[in-house]
Amino acid sequence: MAVPKRRKGRAKTNSRRSANCVCAPKPRSVCPQCGEVKLPHRVCGNCGYYKGREVIVTE
Repeated sequence: MAVPKRRKGRAKTNSRRSANCVCAPKPRSVCPQCGEVKLPHRVCGNCGYYKGREVIVTE
């Protein structure tokens, strides 16, 4: 079985691990009622609508 001769440093290990940990931006969608940008599958914080009906009463 292949065994490394020398131990890898912390910097080398961490840089290898961080290469796959790219944080993607959160997906966004547009509210069909007011046109505000919101997270998908969430109630719109501006108008309070979700799937065409008012869930939260806003003023």
